[in-house]
Formats: sequence, structure tokens, C-alpha cells
Amino acid sequence: MKLTYQFRLCDKHSSELNRQARAVNVVWNFCNETQQKAVQHGRRWLNFCDLAKLTSGSSKLLGLHAHTINKVCWQYDLSRSAKRKPWLRWRGKKSLGWIPFNTGSVKFDGKGFRFLGRNYIPMHLRDIPIDAKLGAGNFSQDAKGRWYINIPIDIEEANFATLSRVGVDLGLKNLIALSDGTKVKAPQFYRKAEPAIKIAQRANKKRKESSLHRKVKNRRKDFLHKLSAQISEKYGLIVIGNVSPLKMAQTCMAKSTLDAGWSDLKGKLLYKAIMHGGSTLEVCERMSSQTCSSCGETDRKRPKGIAGLSIRRWSCCACGADHDRDINAAKNIVRLGLETLVVGARGRKPSGAANRQAILSSCKRGAA
Repeated sequence: MKLTYQFRLCDKHSSELNRQARAVNVVWNFCNETQQKAVQHGRRWLNFCDLAKLTSGSSKLLGLHAHTINKVCWQYDLSRSAKRKPWLRWRGKKSLGWIPFNTGSVKFDGKGFRFLGRNYIPMHLRDIPIDAKLGAGNFSQDAKGRWYINIPIDIEEANFATLSRVGVDLGLKNLIALSDGTKVKAPQFYRKAEPAIKIAQRANKKRKESSLHRKVKNRRKDFLHKLSAQISEKYGLIVIGNVSPLKMAQTCMAKSTLDAGWSDLKGKLLYKAIMHGGSTLEVCERMSSQTCSSCGETDRKRPKGIAGLSIRRWSCCACGADHDRDINAAKNIVRLGLETLVVGARGRKPSGAANRQAILSSCKRGAA
């Protein structure tokens, strides 16, 4: 399995990296200018092969690695094709530094990374074997001028995982509710920092505002890393509801949804489960909070609709079981995941009736 690690480099390397970043901007702008002239004169648009031929032999003049120049040309052609534009924006002084490199360009000696005849020492180094296979990555710069190296590294996957499974129901007040009864309250890092951000915005202190946003992002990232690692180490099968963060971000709950970081949490659970030998499964969570996880019935008194969102506990009229809304949904989600593994994944998303039937059948098998 290949994971991309990010290491912050010591500030003493900033001058050399800034020089290379300016040279990268020269290559990018050359590609942009050449493409612009081709469009204006009605010539054939340039692709990666054309740009690579035009920039060949310029590595010594610019002080860049030949692989870096090729990667810049490749990224320019890829970005222009993806955006479907004749040419792209120019890179200047306000553009954040970026220096790509190819596989084999960077070597690791146990203490730092060696690139283009220079050693780059990270401030905090994780345990990386000296013979680790390093992939194609880049040097990147943040808004404060600090430099990082982002490099993919091959790691070994676990050969086995625990047989335990868990259902995960994502929420806003409670970030997650697990089928084992555990709840994790949403930390709401942005909500807590919002008053200070507003003060900085009114005072037109852009650096202060940027620093606060960066702090919120780092705190959320650290929290989700620890939470996903704890879940993936404990459970071999993780079943998640298919709630869409993109669609939720287009509603009145957009700020809370983005502050929760659902998409980032899903991605971290996906690759960390694979690291520990487990797996993740995404199922349709429709009617999961309105269906009894004990008997599979959906009575008339269940909380439903927008008005029922405030009802967090309810009792089933069929079996009399008392349910926490979020934990009940997580239990139904893990049942649907097991049902999918037994019956097989279907080609389309199941309807609400199919969901209820799947929950009911799994409940009956569990009772038997």
C-alpha cells in the first residue's frame, strides 16, 4: 500500500527551494505563453510531448532537475485539459511555491532527503526504513512561507484483522455514533474560533485570519486522524452510511457540515482500515433512523421529517424497545452492511422498502 507522507523542512532550506520555485514558474509561464501564441495564430494546441521537446535541455540553465521540468509540463497539460481552457493563469510572486519530482529523484538516508545534490532535513521525522520505496511527489509551500515535502512511501499491509464489526452514523451535534453505543461529540473547531475570525476580518488583519483558519484546519485534521486510527484498529469491518457531504454543504447546515469534516473522516477510515487488514463498506442509510433495529418495524409514531429531527429518543410500538436515534441508525447500518456481504452488492441504490426488508430479514436471522 502506498501512502503520501508530509514532512515540514527546516527553514534553512527556504532560500534554495524559493529559487527552484521561481524557476518552476518560468517553465510554467513558458508553457502558457507558447500555448497562448498557438491559439492566437490558429495552430494546433500543444500537448505534453510538444512541451517536453520545447523545454528539453534547459535543466542546467534553470538549475532544475530534468524530471521536475517534465513534471511541470505534464501537470500543465493535465490542468489545461481538465479545465477545458485554451490557456491557464500565470504563476507569479503570489503563487505558492511548488517543485514536483519524479520517482527516483529523491533519496532517503535515514536522517533526511537528498534531492539535486542537496540534503533536506525535516523538522520531525517519522520511522521510515532506509530502503523504503519513494514515489513521485513534490515540495510545497504554505501561505506562511514554510516548506514541506510530500512523498508517497510503500508500506506493508496487515495480513489479518479482528472479526469485530461496527456501524458508523455520521452527524453534526455528535460527529459519529457507533453501533456499540459509543458517541463522539463534534469538536466544532471552526464554531469555537469563529468569534476571533470575525474580529480579524473586521480589523482587516488578513495574516491573523489566515493563521486562525490554518489552526482550525490542523486541529480538525489531527482529531480525525486519531479518531479514525482508533476505530480502524479496533474493528475489522467498518460500515458507513452514504450521506453526501457535498449535498449537505448546499443546505442551511453547510457550515456545520464543513466543520465536521465528514469527507475527510471517510477517506481516513478507508485507507487506515486497509492498513490494519480490515475493510470499509458504504451502504444506503435511508430509513435507518426510523426503523427499529430490534424488530425491523417502522411504526407510525416514529420521528420523521424535518420536524422529527429534534426527537433524539423514541420507543417502538411493535416490540417496545427504547432507542437512541443515532445509535439505532448505526445498528441498522451495520446490519445492512452484513446483508450486503451475504446477498451481494446490487447495481443500484436500494429503495426505502428494500432497506426495510433487508433490515427486517437480518433482524429475524439474528433472533433465530
